[in-house]
Order: sequence, then C-alpha cells, then structure tokens
Amino acid sequence: MANSAPASVWRNPIHFLAFGLGSGAAPKAPGTFGTLAAVPFFLLMQNLSANQYLMVLIVTSLIGIYLCGKTSKDLGVHDHAGIVWDEFVGFWITMWLAPTGWQYIVLGFVLFRLFDILKPWPISWVDKHVHGGFGIMLDDILAGLMSFVVLQALLHFVF
Repeated sequence: MANSAPASVWRNPIHFLAFGLGSGAAPKAPGTFGTLAAVPFFLLMQNLSANQYLMVLIVTSLIGIYLCGKTSKDLGVHDHAGIVWDEFVGFWITMWLAPTGWQYIVLGFVLFRLFDILKPWPISWVDKHVHGGFGIMLDDILAGLMSFVVLQALLHFVF
C-alpha cells in the first residue's frame, strides 16, 4: 500500500514523533521502515535493567496513545499507515529480555513484523473494534507481546 505522508509530519513535532521520526513517511511499507527505525533505540535500551526497560515500555506506550490519537484525529483518519510509533513500542516489547546479538534483533524484527502484518486473533479484533490512540497502540502492543512470547520460547527451547 502506498503511503502519502502529510506535510505536517515535518512541521508538527507530535506528528513527527507519531510518524516515527519521519520513518513512517516511507512511500511503501511504512510499518517495516518504522520498525527498522526502532532498532537503534533498542540498541540504546538493551543494557537497561529489566525493570528500567519495562518502565520505558510503559512510558512510551502511554505517550504513544496520545501521539497516535492526536495525529490520527488531526489527519481525520482512523489509523494512517504512516503512524508508526506503535511499531516502535511493539518491537521494543518483542525485544524485552532478549539477549544481545544481531541474530536476536533480526529474529525479533521478523517475528514482530509477521504478527503485525498477519494480525492473528485477538490482534485483528482489536484492530477493527478499538479506536483512537488506544486502539492504534493496543494492536501493536499485542503483536509485541505475542512476538515476545514466541521469541522467549525459541530462546528457551531451541537456542
């Protein structure tokens, strides 16, 4: 799906953040580009303690509800494809407690993108029935949680 980013992304700091520092303005696959843009921030966060990382997840999720809701309302759409703050947080949830190493980042990235794109239940239900900033964030939080569980299971049982 082609993405047409509004000019406000580059003028409005709330829209800029909601669009993942502009990564969501990518003309194709904005969610994938948003998830890629989240990786360097994960690298900065990965050495936090589990509790500190969890606090970052809570704070960025709450901020995301506002950012995504305000931007969506300003743009007059339910969930513009370029709003990718939710992808940032979803990826970070996936990577909570992950070991260091590029292979885990790639695995977490692939898992999160799969859950975010395929939207198995209950993600698909939330995506259709929960609206506003909370709804925009919640489906990616669920995708992140599902990806987290699969990643942790793989780490425990396979690797």
